[in-house]
Amino acid sequence: MAATKRVPVSEGVWADLSALKGAGQTYDDLLAAMIEQEKKRRFIEDMDRIEEEGDFVELDVDVPGAD
Repeated sequence: MAATKRVPVSEGVWADLSALKGAGQTYDDLLAAMIEQEKKRRFIEDMDRIEEEGDFVELDVDVPGAD
């Protein structure tokens, strides 16, 4: 099992975290879910930026069964 770490937070942040935590959910589970959600948000944001700023070329690819 991984080592346990302490992360100091303000009373307000603790209260907000507590309000988000579901019944039977650990803070570790809550934070892991929040981290995963943020990673997905950043990925989508990056893809949107690339789509807006990117210079794309069309590829001539024959994909079997794509007709």
